[in-house]
Amino acid sequence: MRLVLAHAASARIRSVDAAAARAVPGVVDVITGPDLPKLDNAGPDMPLAIDRVFFTGQPVAAVVAETEAAAIDAAALVEVDLDEAAPVIDPVAAMSDGSPLVLDQEESANAEDASIHGASASADEAPADRPRNVTGVAHLTRGDAAAALKEADVVVSATYSIGGAHHSFMEPHVSVARAEPEGGLTIWAPTQGPFVVRDAVTSATGLPPHKVRVVPMPVGGGFGGKVVFLEPLLALVALRVRRPVRLALDRTEEFVFGHPAPAARFDIELGARRDGTLVALRARYTYDNGASAGWHAGLTANFLGGTYRIPNLELQGFEVATNKTPVDAYRAPGATQAYFALEVAMDELAAKLDIDPIDLRLRNVSREGDPAADGSRWPRIASIEVLEEARRTPVYVAPLGPGEAVGVALGAWGGARTPSAAGCRVDPDGTVAVTVGSPDISGTTTGLALIAAEAFGVAPDKVRVEVADTSTAPFSATSSGSQVTYSVGGAVIEAAREARRQLLEIATEELEAAPEDLDIVDGKVAVKGAPNRSVEITRLVELSTAFMGRYRPIQATGRSVVQAASPMFTVHVARVRLDRETGSYQLTGYAAIQDVGRAINPPEVEGQIHGGAVQSLGRALGEGLVYDADGQLRTATFLDYELPAADQIPNIDVTLVEVPSPVGPLGAKGVGEPPAIPGTAALANAVSRAAGVRVRDVPIDRSLLVSEDGR
Repeated sequence: MRLVLAHAASARIRSVDAAAARAVPGVVDVITGPDLPKLDNAGPDMPLAIDRVFFTGQPVAAVVAETEAAAIDAAALVEVDLDEAAPVIDPVAAMSDGSPLVLDQEESANAEDASIHGASASADEAPADRPRNVTGVAHLTRGDAAAALKEADVVVSATYSIGGAHHSFMEPHVSVARAEPEGGLTIWAPTQGPFVVRDAVTSATGLPPHKVRVVPMPVGGGFGGKVVFLEPLLALVALRVRRPVRLALDRTEEFVFGHPAPAARFDIELGARRDGTLVALRARYTYDNGASAGWHAGLTANFLGGTYRIPNLELQGFEVATNKTPVDAYRAPGATQAYFALEVAMDELAAKLDIDPIDLRLRNVSREGDPAADGSRWPRIASIEVLEEARRTPVYVAPLGPGEAVGVALGAWGGARTPSAAGCRVDPDGTVAVTVGSPDISGTTTGLALIAAEAFGVAPDKVRVEVADTSTAPFSATSSGSQVTYSVGGAVIEAAREARRQLLEIATEELEAAPEDLDIVDGKVAVKGAPNRSVEITRLVELSTAFMGRYRPIQATGRSVVQAASPMFTVHVARVRLDRETGSYQLTGYAAIQDVGRAINPPEVEGQIHGGAVQSLGRALGEGLVYDADGQLRTATFLDYELPAADQIPNIDVTLVEVPSPVGPLGAKGVGEPPAIPGTAALANAVSRAAGVRVRDVPIDRSLLVSEDGR
């Protein structure tokens, strides 16, 4: 299958002429929006556009052919006649009274999280009258920010902006759907959330969940962008043509059609006393959500309002719809944007007060027992530990060379959690097989194997973790939100311990010893203190599966529901060398310090931190989605969208701080999101200090760093 994408950002569809496409040899069908079952929402979330297009790149038609070449040729022959309208591109202009309406009233009203309210004991209600094209408002107040700012000794008042970013997976989206003879569907998808895909497909097709089987495939990069995307459309088409159908996006389609991270703009006033004590924060910010309702603003309010001990807050965030590609989650959604603005403002404040930037943060950062943005109290967190460690890192303390400067930024992530289950059995060869439903996109199966090995009492190489499909897998968390080890790990522990208990139950009778007197050693169950009295694990498995046997099979299930978060804090330190005559700069050192609770698998944890740091740095170095006035994406290839190159990234010095979680499995916390948060601000702060010019917008415009007099 190949897609025909809209060439305009806002238009009514006059007609779609597919006659020439249908005549191409090998074409099976050409499908438009009206050919598919009508869903509740006829807006930009429809698999194919029906009456309107809301962004350039929105799918209008799908061509199904027997070969890829035939599908491509036929798709090029589909003629889409559009009655184009002036698109809404700038989110600030979109909020003006005279702006065209991007989404229909019903679409805005039906949007999930349409009115986000970050609550605290003294929070105001979100305003009932929203500006034009605003689909949701996050509003949080505490104390009297206006009065506190007037009395502050020093106030930083500035505007900060961060561009939209694409996930830039190594593997573009690709999925396969097959209609089954009994009326069901099988979906093969490199997805982070097979159960989410199943539910989305059942919603689109009307099939019951047991009729939809989702087989998760290896994911060539996810970062929040590969949960569910192509699969509902593929399912509808496969049911229509009664053939297996595959859809793979090319790189340009991925850019114009795939759902990126939103751009954001922040107007911030941050006030402090002369000794550096924060007294007030006032922020008004907007998210450019493209042709979608958006949901980032509420998360951002929590980060802005809870990271530091600020007695007076006034935060207002707007979700704004524009005629651009709809946005969605990208690693640490809402946090990278929030901490870019907050941490650059903190650096400006430190410079105004002539206080060491880490000392300023240590003086104000929230710690256990302090109020979070929602009025709850912070649990045990390692905010102080990571800052203290950052102050000692060589990247921070080494003498500065000519043109060098250091920037620092803090970040935090609350962490997701989902009830999960896991299965565990012992196979005839004596290996322990653990079954989960969470795909491995970051080495999580290795970590879960280590957890199971410790719980069962065998070497890690004797454990195998299998990710099953939705028809056989225990329900498990989506592989997103830094939650797999945190949410699924407890279920794995319980399942492995129960399988061990069942194994020892059989051994108790065979060895005539109490369970507490038995141990598992070198593939055997042995009596403690009497190693000669032992039986092979393989023999115990054989006894539990023998024809006419008297022992029950070793088949265990574990379940977990983590009911409290274990927030993660991190600090990144960037060192740069700047050439003031050209504005060019080079990262000469980089350090990432992160609290991980307990590092179950340290090499994988460090790898996650390396990857997240580079993604965060990329948003300052050059990654940014640029649209023209007509809503055309001008950065739709890797020639224009500037991913960091190897020579731009120095060795990253990773320090793991371990403050164990009281509720996470073996003390572990999430890992994936925090490293993608503070690097954008850390690099901007380093460049600002080197250039003597404050960087408030990213990606960084190097032309602003050039000194006219060469000084």
